Amino acid sequence: MTTESEFVPDADRVMAVSLGPQHPGAGHFRIKLWLDGDYLVRSEPDPGYVHRGEEKMGEYRNYIQNVPHLERPVILDSSNILLPYALGVDELMNSAIPPRAQYLRTIMSEANRIISHMYFLGILGIFVGHSTIIEWMMGDRDYWIDFAERIGGARVTFAYIIPGGVRNDMPSFAVEKGLKTCDWFEKRLDEYDKIFLRNPIFLQRTEGVGVLTKEDAIRLGATGTVLRASGVKHDLRKDEPYCAYPELDFSVSTLDAGDSWSRAYVAFLEMRESVKIIRQALKQIPQGPVRLKLGPQPRVPAGEVFSRTEAARGDMSYHIVSDGSPRPYRLKISTPSLKNLRVLPHILRNAHVADIPVIYWSENLWPVEFDR
Repeated sequence: MTTESEFVPDADRVMAVSLGPQHPGAGHFRIKLWLDGDYLVRSEPDPGYVHRGEEKMGEYRNYIQNVPHLERPVILDSSNILLPYALGVDELMNSAIPPRAQYLRTIMSEANRIISHMYFLGILGIFVGHSTIIEWMMGDRDYWIDFAERIGGARVTFAYIIPGGVRNDMPSFAVEKGLKTCDWFEKRLDEYDKIFLRNPIFLQRTEGVGVLTKEDAIRLGATGTVLRASGVKHDLRKDEPYCAYPELDFSVSTLDAGDSWSRAYVAFLEMRESVKIIRQALKQIPQGPVRLKLGPQPRVPAGEVFSRTEAARGDMSYHIVSDGSPRPYRLKISTPSLKNLRVLPHILRNAHVADIPVIYWSENLWPVEFDR
């Protein structure tokens, strides 16, 4: 990619173009582009086309009723957007969550991380012209959705993690299902590595494209795979451990190049670590209850709390204010996609037009998270 110092735009030739929101590759999102021929001079993200109102709805429903609709901003990572909400409510209520529930929360969160990353890599693949990978990813992703369904009883949006624990216990046959899925998926990951991530065309389209340096990643407040692909070893599962993560052995995956390929490969490496976490958790999970008896409308003591976890895209956080009633007085969600949106204009600068979809999707942005 041409650097900023190598290219000086001709003001008389600059043309304004809108990418999205109707474009199928924009994800209900618009980017304003200013082009000088084949080069992108400037870009300006323009979110706001998917109006959800989740935060305001959260103030009109009680703490249990909030569970299913809070998944909607990121349905393919539904457990990881619910987990910090549940942790926040648990802290306000000073609840001691049963150990088995902590393991089940961890298992479901990691299964959802794989489900989300597979969607991300499949979509990125189709935008570099690798149609095989999206077919493989969407098909193989279903095995993890099946596993999650065995645990929670629902598909795609599981509504499984709740204040006080989890909605129901895991049936005994889900353990065998999970271990078999882990063994099969590890072999499948080797095939992804050779056929997709090491594919010469994929490498040519992604290496050195959309580079984000370590210093800029920190300065711009990047999170998740975007941050770790630039060499910053930060993961809340390790740095601020929660649930069963302190009892499990896994590594934080990082690379140093900060380009589009690195962002994809860090997600790939994280799926390997998620398999390790799920296998350990299934083997070590203790017996016992899986939730506290809170009732349908628990009254949460007055106070406020900030809780955050490492979702599939990065730092997912909640600020909850309670006035002692069965409903939150205020509920604020801060999503990782919104944090990484700040990075997009920086790494798009002076890109070729053909590289715009590659750079955009390498960030694994989910526009509905912007418009929560």
